[in-house]
Amino acid sequence: MDYEAQYEQARQMAEQALKESLLDMGPHQELLQAMRYSLLAGGKRIRPVLVLKFCEALCGSMEPAVDYAVAVEMLHTYSLIHDDLPCMDNDDLRRGKPTCHKVYGECTAVLAGDALQAEAFSRLATSRRTQRVESNGEACAVLAQAAGAIQGICAGQYLDMNGDNQTEERLNLVHSWKTAALLKAACLLGLTASPVAPTMAQWKAAKEYAQGLGMAFQIRDDMLDEESTTQQLGKPVGSDRENGKVTYVTLYGLDSCQELVQRYTHRAKLAVQEAFPDTGEFLCALADALAKRDH
Repeated sequence: MDYEAQYEQARQMAEQALKESLLDMGPHQELLQAMRYSLLAGGKRIRPVLVLKFCEALCGSMEPAVDYAVAVEMLHTYSLIHDDLPCMDNDDLRRGKPTCHKVYGECTAVLAGDALQAEAFSRLATSRRTQRVESNGEACAVLAQAAGAIQGICAGQYLDMNGDNQTEERLNLVHSWKTAALLKAACLLGLTASPVAPTMAQWKAAKEYAQGLGMAFQIRDDMLDEESTTQQLGKPVGSDRENGKVTYVTLYGLDSCQELVQRYTHRAKLAVQEAFPDTGEFLCALADALAKRDH
C-alpha cells in the first residue's frame, strides 16, 4: 500500500471515530454543538494518524489506539478554540470556517474548549481497547505533559503571548512546547496503546521524530503565512507580520527557513528508519509531505 493510501486509511478511521464521539452528552445541546462544530471542522488529522500508525508499528494493528487518537484530536481542538479567542490570537477564521467564538460566542467557546480537554482525558482513562492494564494511566500522563504549563501547550502559548522581545532560543522553546509537544504525545500514545510494549530505543526514536517533525511543521507554517493566501490556508495570513510578531521568517528569511525545514525533516527521518523498520517508510514519507505542504 502506498503512502497516500495508508494515510487515507488511518485518517478515515480517525474521522469515523471522531464523528461517533460526543453524540449525546446531556441537556446542554448548544455546548455540545460548539464542541462538535470545531472537532469535526476538517483538517489533516495528523495527530490521530500518528497515534494509529505508531501503534500499528508495534503490534500490526491500529485498532487498540482508536480512543487515544480521538483524545489527542480533542485536546488539539481545545487548543485551537482557545488560540482563536479575542484575548489570544483574535482570529475569525479556522479551516475555512468562522471560528468557534464567532459562531457560538466567546463564553460558549471557552467552555467548549474546556469540555473537550476534559473529555480527552476521560477517553484515555476509560478506553477498553488496550490490553495492558497500565496503558490508560500512562496515556493520561503523556497527554497531561503535552498540555501543561511546564513544557507543553500552555507554556508555549504563554511564551508566545508574552514575546515582545523574542529571541531565537525563546522562539524555539515556544514551538517546541506549543507545536512539537502534542505531536510527540501523539507518537507516544500510539506506542502506549499497543499490547506490545516498545523498547527504550523505540520510545526515544518516537520522541526525536516528533521533535523534528514539529519544528519543521512550524517553520513551514511561518513560511506559508508569508507565501500563501487566506483562501488556500483556510485561516488569516499575514497577521503575525501586521502585529509585529517575531517568526522564523522574520529571524532567518524564507530561503534559510527552507533549509531549516529540510534539516529538521532529515533528523525526523533518521530517528525512525532503524527503530521502526516496518513503518519507517511511511513515517519518512509523512515527514516529507508535511515539509512540502501548501496548506
